[in-house]
Amino acid sequence: MPAPLVESIPNFSEARRPEVVEAIIAAIKSVEGVRILDRHSDMDHNRTVVTLVGAPASVEEGVFRGIAKAAELIDLNVHTGEHPRIGATDVVPFVPISDITMIECVEMARRLGQRVGAELGIPVYLYEEAATRPNRVNLEDIRRGQYEVLKEEIVSNPERSPDFGPSRMTGAGATVIGARQPLVAFNVYLTTDDISIAQKIAKAVRNSSGGLRFVKGMGVMVEGRAQVSMNLTNYRQTPIARVVEMVRREAQRYGVAVHHSELVGLIPQEALIDAAVWYTQLDAFEPKQILESRLYSAMSEEPAAAAAGSTPAAPTFLDQLAAGTPAPGGGSASAYTAAAAAGLVSMVCRLTAGKKKYAAVEAQVWPILEKSEALRKSLTAAVDEDAAAFEGVMEAMRLPKDTPAQQEARAAAIETATLQAARVPLSVASRAVEVMDLALQIASIGNLNAISDAGSGGALSQAALTGAGLNVRINLKGMDHPEAARLVEELRALETRAAALQAELKKVLQERGEITL
Repeated sequence: MPAPLVESIPNFSEARRPEVVEAIIAAIKSVEGVRILDRHSDMDHNRTVVTLVGAPASVEEGVFRGIAKAAELIDLNVHTGEHPRIGATDVVPFVPISDITMIECVEMARRLGQRVGAELGIPVYLYEEAATRPNRVNLEDIRRGQYEVLKEEIVSNPERSPDFGPSRMTGAGATVIGARQPLVAFNVYLTTDDISIAQKIAKAVRNSSGGLRFVKGMGVMVEGRAQVSMNLTNYRQTPIARVVEMVRREAQRYGVAVHHSELVGLIPQEALIDAAVWYTQLDAFEPKQILESRLYSAMSEEPAAAAAGSTPAAPTFLDQLAAGTPAPGGGSASAYTAAAAAGLVSMVCRLTAGKKKYAAVEAQVWPILEKSEALRKSLTAAVDEDAAAFEGVMEAMRLPKDTPAQQEARAAAIETATLQAARVPLSVASRAVEVMDLALQIASIGNLNAISDAGSGGALSQAALTGAGLNVRINLKGMDHPEAARLVEELRALETRAAALQAELKKVLQERGEITL
Protein backbone atom coordinates (compact mmCIF):
# COMPACT_ATOMS: atom_id res chain seq x y z
CA MET A 1 0.00 0.00 0.00
CA PRO A 2 1.46 3.42 -0.96
CA ALA A 3 2.55 5.67 1.89
CA PRO A 4 0.54 8.88 2.46
CA LEU A 5 2.12 11.96 0.92
CA VAL A 6 1.30 15.54 1.87
CA GLU A 7 2.55 18.90 0.61
CA SER A 8 3.01 22.09 2.57
CA ILE A 9 3.86 25.54 1.25
CA PRO A 10 4.85 27.78 4.17
CA ASN A 11 5.30 31.48 3.36
CA PHE A 12 7.98 33.31 5.37
CA SER A 13 8.24 37.09 5.60
CA GLU A 14 11.88 37.33 4.55
CA ALA A 15 13.81 37.33 1.27
CA ARG A 16 16.38 40.11 1.59
CA ARG A 17 18.55 38.33 4.17
CA PRO A 18 19.73 35.07 2.55
CA GLU A 19 21.27 33.82 5.79
CA VAL A 20 17.87 33.95 7.51
CA VAL A 21 16.17 32.11 4.65
CA GLU A 22 18.90 29.44 4.72
CA ALA A 23 18.51 28.99 8.48
CA ILE A 24 14.76 28.46 8.14
CA ILE A 25 15.20 25.96 5.31
CA ALA A 26 17.89 24.13 7.28
CA ALA A 27 15.50 23.81 10.22
CA ILE A 28 12.84 22.30 7.96
CA LYS A 29 15.32 19.91 6.32
CA SER A 30 16.59 18.71 9.70
CA VAL A 31 13.57 16.39 9.85
CA GLU A 32 14.20 13.04 8.22
CA GLY A 33 11.85 12.29 5.33
CA VAL A 34 11.16 15.91 4.36
CA ARG A 35 11.98 16.89 0.79
CA ILE A 36 12.24 20.52 -0.31
CA LEU A 37 10.88 20.67 -3.84
CA ASP A 38 11.11 24.40 -4.42
CA ARG A 39 11.93 27.76 -2.88
CA HIS A 40 11.05 31.15 -4.27
CA SER A 41 12.26 34.43 -2.79
CA ASP A 42 10.92 37.78 -3.98
CA MET A 43 12.89 40.85 -2.89
CA ASP A 44 10.10 43.35 -3.53
CA HIS A 45 7.58 41.21 -1.65
CA ASN A 46 10.29 40.41 0.93
CA ARG A 47 8.79 36.96 1.12
CA THR A 48 10.01 33.39 0.60
CA VAL A 49 7.74 30.53 -0.37
CA VAL A 50 8.99 27.00 0.35
CA THR A 51 7.40 23.85 -1.06
CA LEU A 52 8.03 20.61 0.83
CA VAL A 53 6.56 17.12 0.68
CA GLY A 54 6.79 13.93 2.71
CA ALA A 55 4.97 11.70 5.13
CA PRO A 56 2.41 13.67 7.19
CA ALA A 57 4.27 13.39 10.51
CA SER A 58 7.57 14.46 8.95
CA VAL A 59 6.06 17.43 7.11
CA GLU A 60 4.19 18.56 10.22
CA GLU A 61 7.38 18.46 12.31
CA GLY A 62 9.44 20.13 9.58
CA VAL A 63 7.00 23.01 9.28
CA PHE A 64 6.94 23.46 13.06
CA ARG A 65 10.72 23.77 13.14
CA GLY A 66 10.60 26.28 10.29
CA ILE A 67 8.01 28.36 12.17
CA ALA A 68 10.12 28.28 15.33
CA LYS A 69 13.26 29.39 13.47
CA ALA A 70 11.38 32.17 11.65
CA ALA A 71 9.98 33.46 14.95
CA GLU A 72 13.53 33.58 16.29
CA LEU A 73 15.03 35.48 13.34
CA ILE A 74 12.27 37.70 11.88
CA ASP A 75 10.81 40.79 13.55
CA LEU A 76 7.67 42.15 11.87
CA ASN A 77 8.19 45.49 13.60
CA VAL A 78 11.01 46.25 11.17
CA HIS A 79 9.75 44.26 8.18
CA THR A 80 8.70 45.95 4.95
CA GLY A 81 7.50 44.49 1.67
CA GLU A 82 4.88 44.73 -1.04
CA HIS A 83 3.03 41.57 -0.01
CA PRO A 84 0.43 41.63 2.81
CA ARG A 85 1.58 39.74 5.92
CA ILE A 86 0.73 39.27 9.59
CA GLY A 87 3.52 36.96 10.72
CA ALA A 88 7.13 35.90 10.41
CA THR A 89 5.60 32.68 9.14
CA ASP A 90 2.63 34.24 7.43
CA VAL A 91 0.64 31.29 6.13
CA VAL A 92 1.00 27.50 6.17
CA PRO A 93 -1.31 25.41 3.99
CA PHE A 94 -1.37 21.61 3.89
CA VAL A 95 -2.34 20.02 0.57
CA PRO A 96 -3.27 16.34 0.10
CA ILE A 97 -1.14 14.69 -2.59
CA SER A 98 -1.72 10.92 -2.38
CA ASP A 99 -3.36 8.46 0.02
CA ILE A 100 -4.37 11.24 2.40
CA THR A 101 -7.72 12.99 2.71
CA MET A 102 -8.57 16.64 3.13
CA ILE A 103 -9.97 15.89 6.59
CA GLU A 104 -6.60 14.45 7.62
CA CYS A 105 -4.93 17.63 6.36
CA VAL A 106 -7.35 19.64 8.49
CA GLU A 107 -6.32 17.52 11.48
CA MET A 108 -2.69 18.32 10.71
CA ALA A 109 -3.52 22.03 10.61
CA ARG A 110 -5.30 21.86 13.96
CA ARG A 111 -2.51 19.87 15.63
CA LEU A 112 0.15 22.21 14.34
CA GLY A 113 -1.91 25.25 15.31
CA GLN A 114 -2.33 24.01 18.87
CA ARG A 115 1.38 23.28 19.16
CA VAL A 116 2.51 26.60 17.69
CA GLY A 117 0.16 28.46 20.03
CA ALA A 118 1.16 26.49 23.13
CA GLU A 119 4.91 26.04 22.62
CA LEU A 120 5.86 29.16 20.69
CA GLY A 121 3.27 31.60 22.05
CA ILE A 122 2.25 32.65 18.53
CA PRO A 123 -1.44 33.39 17.78
CA VAL A 124 -2.77 31.00 15.14
CA TYR A 125 -5.77 31.42 12.83
CA LEU A 126 -7.25 28.51 10.90
CA TYR A 127 -8.32 29.12 7.28
CA GLU A 128 -9.74 27.48 4.14
CA GLU A 129 -10.92 23.91 4.85
CA ALA A 130 -9.74 24.15 8.46
CA ALA A 131 -11.57 27.43 9.22
CA THR A 132 -13.64 27.46 12.38
CA ARG A 133 -15.72 30.47 11.29
CA PRO A 134 -17.17 31.44 7.91
CA ASN A 135 -15.38 34.79 7.99
CA ARG A 136 -12.01 33.07 8.30
CA VAL A 137 -12.18 30.86 5.22
CA ASN A 138 -10.47 33.50 3.05
CA LEU A 139 -6.90 34.41 3.91
CA GLU A 140 -7.35 38.06 2.98
CA ASP A 141 -10.10 38.45 5.60
CA ILE A 142 -7.78 37.21 8.35
CA ARG A 143 -4.93 39.42 7.11
CA ARG A 144 -7.08 42.57 7.01
CA GLY A 145 -4.96 45.52 8.15
CA GLN A 146 -1.83 43.37 8.20
CA TYR A 147 0.47 43.01 11.20
CA GLU A 148 0.30 46.65 12.23
CA VAL A 149 -3.50 46.66 12.66
CA LEU A 150 -3.87 43.10 13.94
CA LYS A 151 -1.39 43.56 16.81
CA GLU A 152 -3.71 46.29 18.17
CA GLU A 153 -7.07 44.64 17.45
CA ILE A 154 -6.14 41.16 18.68
CA VAL A 155 -6.02 42.56 22.20
CA SER A 156 -9.32 44.45 22.16
CA ASN A 157 -11.57 42.96 19.49
CA PRO A 158 -13.06 39.49 20.26
CA GLU A 159 -13.76 39.00 16.55
CA ARG A 160 -10.01 38.92 15.95
CA SER A 161 -9.10 36.54 18.76
CA PRO A 162 -7.04 33.60 17.47
CA ASP A 163 -8.11 29.97 17.28
CA PHE A 164 -5.01 28.92 19.23
CA GLY A 165 -2.39 30.73 21.24
CA PRO A 166 -2.43 34.05 23.08
CA SER A 167 -4.43 37.15 22.18
CA ARG A 168 -1.27 39.21 21.96
CA MET A 169 1.56 39.44 19.46
CA THR A 170 5.32 39.72 19.60
CA GLY A 171 7.51 40.61 16.65
CA ALA A 172 6.84 37.10 15.29
CA GLY A 173 3.27 38.21 14.62
CA ALA A 174 0.55 35.63 13.98
CA THR A 175 0.40 32.61 11.70
CA VAL A 176 -2.44 31.37 9.51
CA ILE A 177 -2.59 27.58 9.14
CA GLY A 178 -5.03 25.54 7.09
CA ALA A 179 -5.73 22.90 4.48
CA ARG A 180 -6.66 23.44 0.87
CA GLN A 181 -6.66 22.01 -2.62
CA PRO A 182 -3.61 22.59 -4.87
CA LEU A 183 -3.17 26.30 -5.59
CA VAL A 184 -1.33 27.97 -8.45
CA ALA A 185 0.49 31.17 -7.48
CA PHE A 186 0.72 33.04 -10.78
CA ASN A 187 1.96 36.55 -11.55
CA VAL A 188 1.54 38.53 -14.78
CA TYR A 189 3.88 41.45 -15.48
CA LEU A 190 2.62 44.35 -17.63
CA THR A 191 4.43 46.64 -20.04
CA THR A 192 3.97 49.61 -17.71
CA ASP A 193 5.21 51.02 -14.44
CA ASP A 194 1.76 52.39 -13.58
CA ILE A 195 0.65 50.33 -10.57
CA SER A 196 -2.89 51.74 -10.79
CA ILE A 197 -3.40 49.82 -14.05
CA ALA A 198 -2.36 46.55 -12.39
CA GLN A 199 -4.74 47.30 -9.52
CA LYS A 200 -7.64 47.93 -11.89
CA ILE A 201 -6.94 44.71 -13.80
CA ALA A 202 -6.67 42.74 -10.55
CA LYS A 203 -10.03 44.11 -9.46
CA ALA A 204 -11.60 43.05 -12.76
CA VAL A 205 -10.11 39.56 -12.63
CA ARG A 206 -10.52 38.54 -8.98
CA ASN A 207 -13.64 36.80 -7.74
CA SER A 208 -14.25 39.05 -4.72
CA SER A 209 -15.00 42.04 -6.97
CA GLY A 210 -17.01 40.22 -9.62
CA GLY A 211 -14.30 38.62 -11.73
CA LEU A 212 -13.37 35.00 -12.33
CA ARG A 213 -14.35 32.37 -9.80
CA PHE A 214 -11.44 30.86 -7.84
CA VAL A 215 -9.11 33.78 -8.58
CA LYS A 216 -7.60 36.07 -5.95
CA GLY A 217 -5.56 39.00 -7.17
CA MET A 218 -3.91 42.32 -6.38
CA GLY A 219 -1.85 44.89 -8.24
CA VAL A 220 1.70 45.49 -6.99
CA MET A 221 4.98 46.99 -8.20
CA VAL A 222 7.83 44.50 -8.66
CA GLU A 223 11.26 45.33 -10.08
CA GLY A 224 9.94 48.59 -11.50
CA ARG A 225 7.12 46.92 -13.40
CA ALA A 226 3.39 46.72 -12.62
CA GLN A 227 2.36 43.19 -11.72
CA VAL A 228 -0.97 41.43 -11.35
CA SER A 229 -0.25 38.96 -8.53
CA MET A 230 -2.77 36.11 -8.37
CA ASN A 231 -3.66 32.89 -6.60
CA LEU A 232 -5.71 30.40 -8.59
CA THR A 233 -7.47 28.33 -5.94
CA ASN A 234 -9.09 25.84 -8.33
CA TYR A 235 -7.26 25.59 -11.65
CA ARG A 236 -9.70 22.93 -12.88
CA GLN A 237 -12.71 25.23 -12.58
CA THR A 238 -10.85 28.38 -13.66
CA PRO A 239 -7.97 27.35 -15.96
CA ILE A 240 -4.78 29.38 -16.29
CA ALA A 241 -5.40 30.08 -19.98
CA ARG A 242 -8.71 31.74 -19.20
CA VAL A 243 -7.07 33.93 -16.55
CA VAL A 244 -4.22 35.01 -18.81
CA GLU A 245 -6.58 35.90 -21.63
CA MET A 246 -8.74 38.01 -19.33
CA VAL A 247 -5.68 39.86 -18.00
CA ARG A 248 -4.52 40.42 -21.58
CA ARG A 249 -7.94 41.75 -22.64
CA GLU A 250 -8.23 44.07 -19.65
CA ALA A 251 -4.68 45.36 -20.23
CA GLN A 252 -5.58 46.35 -23.78
CA ARG A 253 -8.17 48.76 -22.39
CA TYR A 254 -5.33 50.80 -20.90
CA GLY A 255 -3.01 50.54 -23.89
CA VAL A 256 -0.62 48.09 -22.28
CA ALA A 257 0.22 44.42 -22.87
CA VAL A 258 1.42 41.34 -21.03
CA HIS A 259 5.22 41.49 -20.74
CA HIS A 260 5.71 38.04 -19.19
CA SER A 261 4.33 35.83 -16.45
CA GLU A 262 5.87 33.73 -13.67
CA LEU A 263 5.06 30.91 -11.31
CA VAL A 264 5.67 31.14 -7.56
CA GLY A 265 6.43 27.64 -6.38
CA LEU A 266 5.20 24.58 -8.22
CA ILE A 267 2.28 23.82 -10.51
CA PRO A 268 0.41 20.56 -11.15
CA GLN A 269 1.20 19.07 -14.55
CA GLU A 270 -2.52 18.89 -15.27
CA ALA A 271 -2.78 22.69 -15.14
CA LEU A 272 -0.08 23.17 -17.77
CA ILE A 273 -1.49 20.44 -19.99
CA ASP A 274 -4.89 22.12 -19.81
CA ALA A 275 -3.37 25.44 -20.90
CA ALA A 276 -1.47 23.79 -23.75
CA VAL A 277 -4.60 22.00 -24.95
CA TRP A 278 -6.59 25.25 -24.86
CA TYR A 279 -4.04 27.33 -26.76
CA THR A 280 -3.30 24.67 -29.40
CA GLN A 281 -6.98 23.65 -29.69
CA LEU A 282 -6.25 19.94 -29.28
CA ASP A 283 -9.92 19.12 -28.92
CA ALA A 284 -9.43 15.34 -29.21
CA PHE A 285 -6.47 15.22 -26.81
CA GLU A 286 -6.23 12.41 -24.24
CA PRO A 287 -3.77 12.37 -21.28
CA LYS A 288 -2.46 8.95 -22.30
CA GLN A 289 -0.92 10.62 -25.36
CA ILE A 290 1.77 12.20 -23.17
CA LEU A 291 4.98 10.20 -23.59
CA GLU A 292 6.24 10.67 -20.03
CA SER A 293 2.91 9.68 -18.49
CA ARG A 294 2.80 6.48 -20.51
CA LEU A 295 6.42 5.75 -19.58
CA TYR A 296 5.93 6.31 -15.84
CA SER A 297 2.82 4.16 -15.88
CA ALA A 298 4.67 1.29 -17.52
CA MET A 299 7.61 1.60 -15.12
CA SER A 300 5.35 1.61 -12.04
CA GLU A 301 3.75 -1.65 -13.12
CA GLU A 302 7.09 -3.51 -12.98
CA PRO A 303 7.78 -3.10 -9.21
CA ALA A 304 4.17 -4.00 -8.44
CA ALA A 305 4.50 -7.21 -10.46
CA ALA A 306 7.80 -8.04 -8.76
CA ALA A 307 6.29 -7.50 -5.32
CA ALA A 308 3.56 -10.05 -5.97
CA GLY A 309 4.48 -13.38 -4.44
CA SER A 310 7.42 -11.95 -2.50
CA THR A 311 8.37 -12.98 1.03
CA PRO A 312 5.47 -13.45 3.45
CA ALA A 313 4.45 -10.50 5.63
CA ALA A 314 5.46 -10.43 9.28
CA PRO A 315 2.94 -11.98 11.69
CA THR A 316 0.17 -9.59 12.66
CA PHE A 317 -1.01 -9.00 16.21
CA LEU A 318 -3.89 -11.40 15.60
CA ASP A 319 -1.42 -14.06 14.47
CA GLN A 320 0.57 -13.54 17.67
CA LEU A 321 -2.60 -13.66 19.74
CA ALA A 322 -3.55 -17.01 18.22
CA ALA A 323 -0.12 -18.53 18.86
CA GLY A 324 0.37 -20.94 21.76
CA THR A 325 2.21 -18.43 23.95
CA PRO A 326 1.07 -16.78 27.22
CA ALA A 327 1.55 -13.27 25.83
CA PRO A 328 0.04 -11.34 24.21
CA GLY A 329 -3.14 -12.40 25.97
CA GLY A 330 -6.48 -11.11 27.13
CA GLY A 331 -5.13 -7.81 28.43
CA SER A 332 -3.41 -6.98 25.16
CA ALA A 333 -6.50 -8.08 23.25
CA SER A 334 -8.63 -5.74 25.37
CA ALA A 335 -6.32 -2.82 24.59
CA TYR A 336 -6.43 -3.73 20.90
CA THR A 337 -10.22 -3.85 21.01
CA ALA A 338 -10.45 -0.49 22.76
CA ALA A 339 -8.10 0.99 20.13
CA ALA A 340 -10.40 -0.38 17.41
CA ALA A 341 -13.36 1.24 19.18
CA ALA A 342 -11.52 4.57 19.21
CA GLY A 343 -10.80 4.09 15.52
CA LEU A 344 -14.51 3.74 14.79
CA VAL A 345 -15.24 6.94 16.71
CA SER A 346 -12.58 8.72 14.63
CA MET A 347 -14.09 7.34 11.44
CA VAL A 348 -17.54 8.69 12.25
CA CYS A 349 -16.01 12.07 13.15
CA ARG A 350 -14.25 12.23 9.79
CA LEU A 351 -17.44 11.28 7.99
CA THR A 352 -19.17 14.17 9.76
CA ALA A 353 -16.62 17.00 9.64
CA GLY A 354 -16.65 18.98 6.43
CA LYS A 355 -20.18 17.91 5.47
CA LYS A 356 -22.58 20.80 4.84
CA LYS A 357 -25.44 18.89 6.43
CA TYR A 358 -23.52 18.75 9.72
CA ALA A 359 -21.89 22.19 9.63
CA ALA A 360 -23.78 23.23 12.76
CA VAL A 361 -22.05 20.56 14.88
CA GLU A 362 -18.59 20.65 13.29
CA ALA A 363 -17.13 22.68 16.16
CA GLN A 364 -18.22 19.87 18.52
CA VAL A 365 -16.86 17.12 16.28
CA TRP A 366 -13.23 18.26 16.19
CA PRO A 367 -12.58 17.91 19.96
CA ILE A 368 -14.15 14.43 19.87
CA LEU A 369 -11.87 13.44 17.00
CA GLU A 370 -8.76 14.80 18.70
CA LYS A 371 -9.56 12.87 21.89
CA SER A 372 -10.39 9.64 20.06
CA GLU A 373 -7.14 9.79 18.09
CA ALA A 374 -5.13 10.39 21.27
CA LEU A 375 -6.87 7.43 22.90
CA ARG A 376 -6.32 5.24 19.85
CA LYS A 377 -2.62 6.01 19.97
CA SER A 378 -2.25 5.33 23.69
CA LEU A 379 -4.36 2.17 23.58
CA THR A 380 -2.31 0.84 20.67
CA ALA A 381 0.79 1.32 22.82
CA ALA A 382 -0.99 -0.45 25.70
CA VAL A 383 -1.10 -3.67 23.63
CA ASP A 384 2.65 -4.06 24.19
CA GLU A 385 2.54 -2.55 27.67
CA ASP A 386 0.21 -5.29 28.88
CA ALA A 387 2.42 -8.02 27.40
CA ALA A 388 5.45 -6.42 29.07
CA ALA A 389 3.63 -6.29 32.42
CA PHE A 390 2.84 -9.99 32.18
CA GLU A 391 6.46 -10.74 31.31
CA GLY A 392 7.44 -8.82 34.45
CA VAL A 393 5.43 -11.26 36.55
CA MET A 394 7.09 -14.20 34.79
CA GLU A 395 10.54 -12.76 35.44
CA ALA A 396 9.72 -12.31 39.12
CA MET A 397 8.56 -15.91 39.35
CA ARG A 398 11.86 -17.07 37.85
CA LEU A 399 13.87 -15.47 40.68
CA PRO A 400 15.79 -17.89 42.92
CA LYS A 401 14.08 -19.16 46.09
CA ASP A 402 16.72 -21.32 47.71
CA THR A 403 17.16 -19.26 50.90
CA PRO A 404 14.69 -17.43 53.14
CA ALA A 405 16.16 -14.12 51.97
CA GLN A 406 15.72 -15.09 48.33
CA GLN A 407 12.19 -16.26 49.00
CA GLU A 408 11.32 -12.94 50.66
CA ALA A 409 12.83 -10.94 47.78
CA ARG A 410 11.05 -13.12 45.23
CA ALA A 411 7.68 -12.73 46.98
CA ALA A 412 8.10 -8.93 47.10
CA ALA A 413 9.06 -8.84 43.41
CA ILE A 414 6.06 -10.98 42.45
CA GLU A 415 3.73 -8.71 44.43
CA THR A 416 5.15 -5.57 42.81
CA ALA A 417 4.98 -7.06 39.32
CA THR A 418 1.47 -8.41 39.86
CA LEU A 419 0.21 -5.01 40.99
CA GLN A 420 1.69 -3.49 37.83
CA ALA A 421 0.06 -6.25 35.79
CA ALA A 422 -3.27 -5.12 37.29
CA ARG A 423 -2.64 -1.39 36.86
CA VAL A 424 -2.09 -1.69 33.10
CA PRO A 425 -5.45 -3.36 32.28
CA LEU A 426 -7.18 -1.01 34.75
CA SER A 427 -5.78 1.90 32.76
CA VAL A 428 -7.06 0.23 29.59
CA ALA A 429 -10.47 -0.14 31.24
CA SER A 430 -10.49 3.55 32.13
CA ARG A 431 -9.62 4.57 28.58
CA ALA A 432 -12.21 2.15 27.18
CA VAL A 433 -14.87 4.02 29.16
CA GLU A 434 -13.54 7.31 27.75
CA VAL A 435 -13.94 5.86 24.26
CA MET A 436 -17.45 4.75 25.16
CA ASP A 437 -18.30 8.30 26.19
CA LEU A 438 -16.95 9.63 22.88
CA ALA A 439 -18.95 7.00 20.97
CA LEU A 440 -22.10 8.26 22.69
CA GLN A 441 -21.22 11.88 21.87
CA ILE A 442 -20.61 11.26 18.16
CA ALA A 443 -23.65 8.98 17.88
CA SER A 444 -25.73 11.87 19.21
CA ILE A 445 -24.57 14.45 16.65
CA GLY A 446 -22.63 12.65 13.92
CA ASN A 447 -23.40 11.48 10.41
CA LEU A 448 -26.55 9.38 10.52
CA ASN A 449 -25.22 7.16 7.77
CA ALA A 450 -22.49 6.04 10.18
CA ILE A 451 -24.45 5.90 13.43
CA SER A 452 -24.18 2.10 13.52
CA ASP A 453 -20.39 2.49 13.43
CA ALA A 454 -20.60 4.75 16.47
CA GLY A 455 -22.72 2.07 18.13
CA SER A 456 -20.15 -0.55 17.18
CA GLY A 457 -17.48 1.60 18.80
CA GLY A 458 -19.55 1.65 21.97
CA ALA A 459 -19.98 -2.12 21.85
CA LEU A 460 -16.27 -2.75 21.33
CA SER A 461 -15.36 -0.40 24.17
CA GLN A 462 -17.72 -2.37 26.43
CA ALA A 463 -16.03 -5.61 25.38
CA ALA A 464 -12.63 -4.04 26.06
CA LEU A 465 -13.80 -2.95 29.53
CA THR A 466 -15.06 -6.45 30.30
CA GLY A 467 -11.85 -8.11 29.12
CA ALA A 468 -9.59 -5.64 30.89
CA GLY A 469 -11.67 -6.02 34.05
CA LEU A 470 -11.20 -9.80 34.01
CA ASN A 471 -7.44 -9.28 33.83
CA VAL A 472 -7.51 -6.82 36.74
CA ARG A 473 -9.47 -9.25 38.89
CA ILE A 474 -7.41 -12.35 38.07
CA ASN A 475 -4.18 -10.55 38.89
CA LEU A 476 -5.51 -9.23 42.20
CA LYS A 477 -7.18 -12.49 43.20
CA GLY A 478 -6.20 -13.43 46.74
CA MET A 479 -3.77 -10.53 47.07
CA ASP A 480 -3.59 -9.01 50.54
CA HIS A 481 -2.36 -5.53 49.70
CA PRO A 482 -4.00 -2.15 50.41
CA GLU A 483 -3.72 -1.09 46.75
CA ALA A 484 -5.48 -4.22 45.53
CA ALA A 485 -8.78 -3.26 47.15
CA ARG A 486 -8.50 0.27 45.77
CA LEU A 487 -7.90 -0.95 42.22
CA VAL A 488 -10.98 -3.19 42.39
CA GLU A 489 -13.09 -0.28 43.64
CA GLU A 490 -11.87 1.86 40.73
CA LEU A 491 -12.85 -0.91 38.35
CA ARG A 492 -16.34 -1.14 39.84
CA ALA A 493 -16.81 2.61 39.49
CA LEU A 494 -15.82 2.35 35.82
CA GLU A 495 -18.29 -0.48 35.28
CA THR A 496 -21.08 1.58 36.85
CA ARG A 497 -20.23 4.53 34.64
CA ALA A 498 -20.12 2.28 31.57
CA ALA A 499 -23.56 0.85 32.30
CA ALA A 500 -25.04 4.36 32.30
CA LEU A 501 -23.24 5.25 29.05
CA GLN A 502 -24.42 2.06 27.36
CA ALA A 503 -28.01 2.80 28.35
CA GLU A 504 -27.73 6.30 26.86
CA LEU A 505 -26.09 4.96 23.71
CA LYS A 506 -28.84 2.39 23.25
CA LYS A 507 -31.43 5.16 23.56
CA VAL A 508 -29.65 7.32 20.92
CA LEU A 509 -29.35 4.40 18.52
CA GLN A 510 -33.06 3.63 18.89
CA GLU A 511 -34.35 7.21 18.72
CA ARG A 512 -31.91 8.96 16.38
CA GLY A 513 -30.83 5.99 14.31
CA GLU A 514 -34.15 4.16 14.41
CA ILE A 515 -32.30 0.92 15.17
CA THR A 516 -34.34 -1.72 16.96
CA LEU A 517 -32.36 -3.21 19.86
